[in-house]
Amino acid sequence: MAIPAEKNSINRDIFFGVIFALLAAVGFSAKAILVKLAYLDHVDAITLLALRMVFSVPFFIGVALWSRRQHAEPLGRHDWMLVLALGLIGYYLSSFLDFLGLQYISAGLERLILFLYPTMTVILSALFYKRAIGSKVIAAMALSYAGIALVFVHDAGVNQRGILLGSVLVFASTLSYSTYLVGAGHAIARIGATRFTAYAMMVASIASLLQFGVTHPLAVPDLPQRVYELAIAMAIFSTVLPVFLLSYSIRRIGSGSASLIGSIGPVSTIYMAYVFLNESIALLQIAGSALVLAGVIIISINSKSNGK
Repeated sequence: MAIPAEKNSINRDIFFGVIFALLAAVGFSAKAILVKLAYLDHVDAITLLALRMVFSVPFFIGVALWSRRQHAEPLGRHDWMLVLALGLIGYYLSSFLDFLGLQYISAGLERLILFLYPTMTVILSALFYKRAIGSKVIAAMALSYAGIALVFVHDAGVNQRGILLGSVLVFASTLSYSTYLVGAGHAIARIGATRFTAYAMMVASIASLLQFGVTHPLAVPDLPQRVYELAIAMAIFSTVLPVFLLSYSIRRIGSGSASLIGSIGPVSTIYMAYVFLNESIALLQIAGSALVLAGVIIISINSKSNGK
């Protein structure tokens, strides 16, 4: 019996949606690996972030010009203020704090802390929009933070200097990104996801370059070629491609399904850190990761079922 063309189209959309979500998750996860590899050549966080933005911003400028043709309605002053504020909070500040934190903690712990953003989004939404937090979500949050505690205890046991400072910086990065997520819904609905993302990334890029200009000599950094290659890889494979792959995935399978598939991110980071950075994989890490993933998945499923 012939399969209707419409059903074939739906199956194809689901297939590519899942593939795009997986690729986006791995791409985002690889950023920590690339940053840690670059730090082996003693580059500082401000310079590395500026290089990442320099190599990625041309793509976002191109997308911004393309999306401008697709949207006849220009942005108003309120829209521009939203883009400016959310671009600074969600992409510049969050990235900067994350890069600073990665100087002190393992890639695996960094990705697990970043993966707490759904729990922080729930808390912020409860504070800003007076939304009640159910007992199931509270239990799931407790699971996630217990998992982080286990991984933290493991990493502290292998004598990582500055692990507390690094964890606080990455936690602040996650909080910054969660604040962006809470405020971005209204802006994306008004502006459009692609156009908003391109403009917000341009704002973050300008901020990163201004920070570099104020704190460093105005010259091309004298760095090993490997650092530039890692920065280019970070811009393409851990910034530009994942951003749009995730957008395309959400369009095909929805944000709830895409976020659940993104749960593979911390697992892939731990595995890549083991392969490329010689970071250990211990039973305590596996147990902690499992608790974090379980908690976040429960929260994501709960949010999806409640239509949030």
